[in-house]
Amino acid sequence: MPVQSTLSRARSGLIQAIVTQSDGKSFEDLRSECLQRGVLFEDPDFPAEDKSLFFSENVPVNFEWKRPKELCDDPQFIVGDANRTDICQGQLGDCWLLAAIASLTLKKDALARVVPHDQDFGRRYAGMFHFQFWQHNKWLDIVVDDRLPTVRNQLVMLHSASSNEFWSALLEKAYAKLHGSYEALKGGSTMEAMEDFTGGVGEHYDLKSSPNDLFAIMKKALDRGSMMGCSINITSSAESEARTSTGLVKGHAYSITGVEEVESQGRKTRLIRIRNPWGQVEWNGPWSDNSREWNYVDRAEKSRILQNCTDDGEFWMEFEDFKRNYDTVEICNMTPDALSDDTKRHWEVNLFEGSWIRGATAGGCRNYIDTFWTNPQFQLQLVDADDEDDVCSVVIALMQKNRRKLRKEGLDLETIGFAVYEAPNDTDQLGKDFFRYHASKARSRTYINMREVAERFTLPPGRYLLVPTTFQPHHEADFIVRIFSEKKADALEMGATIDADLPEPPMPSAPEEETDEEKYLRKLFEQLAGSDQAIDVYELQEMLNGVLSRRKEIKFETLSLHTCHSIINLMDVDNTGKMEFQEFKVFWEKLKKWIMLFLSFDTDRSGKMSSYELRSALNAAGMKLNNKLLALLGLRFADNKYDIDFDDYLTCIVRLENMFRCFQAMDKENRGRVRMNIMQFLMLSMNV
Repeated sequence: MPVQSTLSRARSGLIQAIVTQSDGKSFEDLRSECLQRGVLFEDPDFPAEDKSLFFSENVPVNFEWKRPKELCDDPQFIVGDANRTDICQGQLGDCWLLAAIASLTLKKDALARVVPHDQDFGRRYAGMFHFQFWQHNKWLDIVVDDRLPTVRNQLVMLHSASSNEFWSALLEKAYAKLHGSYEALKGGSTMEAMEDFTGGVGEHYDLKSSPNDLFAIMKKALDRGSMMGCSINITSSAESEARTSTGLVKGHAYSITGVEEVESQGRKTRLIRIRNPWGQVEWNGPWSDNSREWNYVDRAEKSRILQNCTDDGEFWMEFEDFKRNYDTVEICNMTPDALSDDTKRHWEVNLFEGSWIRGATAGGCRNYIDTFWTNPQFQLQLVDADDEDDVCSVVIALMQKNRRKLRKEGLDLETIGFAVYEAPNDTDQLGKDFFRYHASKARSRTYINMREVAERFTLPPGRYLLVPTTFQPHHEADFIVRIFSEKKADALEMGATIDADLPEPPMPSAPEEETDEEKYLRKLFEQLAGSDQAIDVYELQEMLNGVLSRRKEIKFETLSLHTCHSIINLMDVDNTGKMEFQEFKVFWEKLKKWIMLFLSFDTDRSGKMSSYELRSALNAAGMKLNNKLLALLGLRFADNKYDIDFDDYLTCIVRLENMFRCFQAMDKENRGRVRMNIMQFLMLSMNV
């Protein structure tokens, strides 16, 4: 079940990072143990073995894992200050990560969080280091030993330009451990790493259709400590890492490190400073290093802007050239505050966690109207408009979880997006008809296979419904939704109620008042019953199979003993393990209603109903379940085509009614003091 929480910004102190070692020991615990024993740490969770490097291919060369003290005489964690020139790309295709690290070095307080300074190669060196990353609303402390992959005594992954500096190489190793292997870091979005370094929220701009004030947005973003990256799209894999005639690299992640306006030849020129993590491949057009355009800039201004500028992969471009040559810009705002406003505002944040589960909550996008409504739904109530405005600013960010780590299992990023609707005053899951007849009020610009899709909207005050989805139905993933609003907003998960409205069944008719149908059933019953005038589970199975097989409107093979046991448990009020005819008559009335319900969803008369319709069927029977229970029932009763046959449907509905009645009886008997909540009770009782 998605868990909702309202996040408040921590204005003093840092949120404590969670220990992630499998043995539960913190960095300090492990370091103290190693120092006491006089040994260097060897990480059992991320061993110096081939499996930590690659999961889908054989290791192409003979790597040797070596500690920094085996590679140089005077290793240092950080030489001077950690800065963007400390990051040189190795053999791994993770330039997106390097671009984010380069941007991180410009934000010293964020860098100090990711790269704690309580570690070095000095007196308390124990062959281990730790780093902190944000993952799905939690800060994690990742410990690694300092054994690094080398070939011929040279680091082959990310490394510093200084041969005795190791913070960046160890940071990459910790990030690889977080995702399961170095190979898992191949290919990605700079924004992904930026968010993992800050917990911030990202924005994505297409430079071919960017807003008119993009330069101002970028300047303001850098002034406020935001991290930015840019890239050039490719049309085929052959173009990946291809160099253009102007010195730029396609399909490559760059970091944006400066935004300036300078006077040149009597006019203002807007400039962007960009860094290539490779180090030496640079733009060679106007405003590049040593180009003639700089001759027309005031000497002091030129000195200020070009200080420390060498052939290090960092260069300046005019903003219009930048827009012509690059395709995308990504901005990671360090906090949700003031994404593109002129003044800082405090944003309220609501967060939900959820899952798309096949056969239950993986309904796909609006194109699949029959299942779209089964996706998780969240209600957002915007009450107060922004200051000095009549609309509400909202940022919605949908993030899928753990997909990079799941690559080794053959999974990758799902194509995701979301839609926003004006919502009625209701907390129940809205059904198919609502979405059939109502258009969305807002939505993500596109469905895309990125870790996070984020959009900013301005909406009138009111009640809204958010539906996050994968593009296609039946695709599973876990996700979080972050909703940022300028003023406090109420948010809740729709359909989260677990409840039942089960009126007491009417008393069975007296024998002399029985209908023809009841008289026929009595005759069959008495033929099967023994001298005690009751039938056991085997006799019940024989009777029901015989009676139901004559009903042509319902298609089924047989009712299982399992189902008949559940029926006996529901109807056996005197705890004899058998059913008397008066009890059977009560059950028969229930069964007829349940059959009509099943037939209303078995539209093709195949004897099966879609597991996605289970919520509607149970609601009609008086029972409400949340997404987690529905997903578990789908896993328990649905086949590989997400269908539930009549026997399993009957087992499910009988057992649920039995469990609800038992819980209500226990709760009444204990005057509301039942220690187990209803969800725990149902999960235990249904054994799913």
